[in-house]
Amino acid sequence: MLASAPTSYWIGFHLLVAALLAVDLLFLSHKREKTAQRLAVAWTIVLACLAGGFAVWLRLVDGHQHALEFFSGYLIETSLSVDNLFVFLLLFRSLGLSRHQQHRVLLWGVGGAIAMRALFIAAGVSLLARFGWVQYIFGVVLLMAAARLMKPEAAHGKPSLLARWIQRQSLGESGGKSGRGAGAEMPARRISLTAKTFVLIVVAVEATDLVFALDSIPAVLAITRDPFLAYTSNIFAVLGLRSLFFALSGLLDRFRLLHYGLALILGFVAVKMLLAKWAHVSVEISLVVILGILAVFIVASLVEDRRRRTIMGR
Repeated sequence: MLASAPTSYWIGFHLLVAALLAVDLLFLSHKREKTAQRLAVAWTIVLACLAGGFAVWLRLVDGHQHALEFFSGYLIETSLSVDNLFVFLLLFRSLGLSRHQQHRVLLWGVGGAIAMRALFIAAGVSLLARFGWVQYIFGVVLLMAAARLMKPEAAHGKPSLLARWIQRQSLGESGGKSGRGAGAEMPARRISLTAKTFVLIVVAVEATDLVFALDSIPAVLAITRDPFLAYTSNIFAVLGLRSLFFALSGLLDRFRLLHYGLALILGFVAVKMLLAKWAHVSVEISLVVILGILAVFIVASLVEDRRRRTIMGR
């Protein structure tokens, strides 16, 4: 059983993660924008194929059930990460970061996210193993997250206050006092990415990911309680987050209805967790439901975007 996955599995997986991060750092971070866009799409596909290959490997070494649990967890984490991408996009736009600066910030953010996921999953699995009633707390957390995503403004994160504060820190550090009052509105502008500002932005990204993890970790634990499956599905999704951001950064504004689909997915896994004692929902059904919801709201978003552009005369 993978609940007691051998040490060699953990070591092998982390060697793979280290190799993927090295490739990203050495070969994908200094390309021109047009080339970088194509590479981001290609790297996103490569990582998705690796996740699929990992699921196939699990199928061969441990059976159909665990392979489906991994893939369902990976799909949930990747889907929910799209909501995170909107916040990153608005934050980076507000700060006027260049593509290369965004790449640096997100690469460091991925490293922090991996460590955060390890801690959260270990804590979550331990709590569920010792205190069965914790699953109801997780279920309520997921329902609250679903309710938050159902609000129309969920499609547009609000990092503006944070962005303005980081701008002030950057301008203050470089002596950029312009004579404005302390409470004056600061326009979006490209900031100087000094060491202090870089750390502030990375911390902001990690804080955003922390909020995201509070929703996503209970979601994946509603699919599987196996630490190896929960962790690997999360890390594959996190590894693809940065390249997915650059692959979709020009298209994210078109997915204005997707947050409703993500809310339904969270609501579904919340109900599954809350009613697990009385009703069992197989991982096969969960996978079909998740894929169906995503397909419906992706298509609905694209149709709505086309209608809006037609009305605006674009």
